[in-house]
Amino acid sequence: MDDDGPTAQHGGARYARELEQHLDWLETFTSTALGVLASASGIYTYLGVRTLLTDSGIWTTFAALAYSIAVSVGIFVFWSYMLRLLPAVRSAVSRVGLFLAMGLGCVAIVAMSSWLNAAALAGGAAVETHMATTVQHYQAALERAHANAVAGQSLTRDVARVRQSFGDLSEQEAGGTLSGWAGRGAVFRVLTQKQAELQALEDQLAAVADPIEATFAQGNTILSQMRSISVEPGGLEDRTIRFSEDAVQLAGLITQMRQLNPAPLVSRAAQDLADAVVLPELDGTSADIRAGQSSTIASVLSLVQQRAQTLGRAAADVMTLPQPDEALYTPMSAADAVIVYAGNFVPAWAGAISIDLLPAVLVFIIMVVQAAIRSGRGHGHLDDRMTVRELRAALAAAEALREAEAQTAAPPAPPPPPPRPEV
Repeated sequence: MDDDGPTAQHGGARYARELEQHLDWLETFTSTALGVLASASGIYTYLGVRTLLTDSGIWTTFAALAYSIAVSVGIFVFWSYMLRLLPAVRSAVSRVGLFLAMGLGCVAIVAMSSWLNAAALAGGAAVETHMATTVQHYQAALERAHANAVAGQSLTRDVARVRQSFGDLSEQEAGGTLSGWAGRGAVFRVLTQKQAELQALEDQLAAVADPIEATFAQGNTILSQMRSISVEPGGLEDRTIRFSEDAVQLAGLITQMRQLNPAPLVSRAAQDLADAVVLPELDGTSADIRAGQSSTIASVLSLVQQRAQTLGRAAADVMTLPQPDEALYTPMSAADAVIVYAGNFVPAWAGAISIDLLPAVLVFIIMVVQAAIRSGRGHGHLDDRMTVRELRAALAAAEALREAEAQTAAPPAPPPPPPRPEV
């Protein structure tokens, strides 16, 4: 039983020495690997910064290069600190403090580098996604405006039905069916007056049918051009300019389509139909005839009021249809687009963040290995490893001690003999 303790301790020490040998070998290229990661992040950061700077002068290039170099140096220094210090500390307070510092540093790295790396990796695709989304918004707005305009133009049937009813009544009045006296008197003129107003309104509604369809066809043509621009190869700057021009033109067509909607015209005409009535002079030859004409005209005006309300309600139903959204294209830089559409580019974001935060995994690995080394050596163990610098210092100190001991042990030198007197 007494031998178990020393044997286990010896095995733990050998296990610790084996891990230390692995760490010593890994440290020979860890700094190089960390430098490569920092340099790669700096390169992509430079490409991301270039997408934000519109000027192409030499100072712009110098500024982007300086920023990317600063990012590379910052990443290298930060993770060098973490790789050295965090695995070495032993107290819980120190570890918590360094963990907080590492978390803050990771946030800073993502803020100053990772999003620019993502812009370099997927910025062009994000801008194209923004274009495609804008095309969908414009298409929805154009189709909504066209549907509303067609619904307004369909009021032509309601106007025609009301006009036909007044036409039939005027024919009946000409035969004497309404007022009881045949002819084209005051009642007939009121009916034909309203029939003429409705005929004019019907002609206006029919006149907007072709412009509505022509505007819709032109809008679809521009939409096709915008779709082609969003996916065609070539530089983003030129494509964005052409896309913006088409977007402005399409927005104008959508506004024009909304103005072509005749529903407001029908609503105003229905109001005028009821309010604007020119009553003719009663032309009956006798008091009974004039009384009959007056009574019939009152009935006709009541009918006009009802028909006007019917047309007004039909026009109001059209005007309460959902209006098209304001489709507005706002050009985006690659860095902005990759943030707005981050959900579409999760792999690019994962790669951009991983290249910056991968050393955190190495920090945790070294922490685990250092803990295993301490466990294998025991709590009371004093480290017996020496670096080359420490070995050289120890040899120099030993040499100095030997020289001092040699000088102390050596007998004093005899005094020189006195000089002989001259004869």
